[in-house]
Amino acid sequence: MVLIAAQPYDYELPSDSQKVALLIIDMQRDFLEPGGFGEALHNEVSHLSAIIPTIKNLLEIFRKLQLPVFHTIEGHQPDLSDCPPSKLRRGNSQLKIGDTGPMGRILVLGEPGNAITPQLQPIAGETVISKPGKGAFYNTHLQLHLHKQEITHLIITGVTTEVCVQTTMREANDRGFECLLVEDATASYFPQFKQSTLEMICAQGGIVGWTATAANVMQAFCNYL
Repeated sequence: MVLIAAQPYDYELPSDSQKVALLIIDMQRDFLEPGGFGEALHNEVSHLSAIIPTIKNLLEIFRKLQLPVFHTIEGHQPDLSDCPPSKLRRGNSQLKIGDTGPMGRILVLGEPGNAITPQLQPIAGETVISKPGKGAFYNTHLQLHLHKQEITHLIITGVTTEVCVQTTMREANDRGFECLLVEDATASYFPQFKQSTLEMICAQGGIVGWTATAANVMQAFCNYL
């Protein structure tokens, strides 16, 4: 039995290592870099880009151990047919979804700004899920991929903590997956929102799942195989 020191109590890894996957949510240039959608909404993007090295360390361990890795990208078709009008209207900013910004059209699949940050670029064998909503299970094939590979446990990272990350974790929990959110491998434009989300996840004996530091996760995985 391999345990990760976590909140609200230790997280047990499955005996079959291929049943655990790393999920990296929306580490896109549009959210992380100046000139993207995040900054267009008047956010401080450095809060998000700061976690790139930590996620990279986790990613390298999963690659070394040849464990499953999934990346998600929030984005829409060029004609925006998969973007609800309510989402298009949301926000009081000069740039909206589909508009052209410094890195191409905002949140449109295939545009430079919609790409995953270069430091975390997927490699062959890693699954990339394009999602039109906040949650990674909505209108995607993520659940099909996870079930096909018989994955039961998810180590979750990415941005933003209180929106796409939390939505995905709650969706995963409802579908029976055992989820752990890596505390210092997730971020919000609003640090207080991140802290509140971590507390909500662990409340009531882990009603949504577990949280742990990257150091504790990496230490456990070093002893996993």
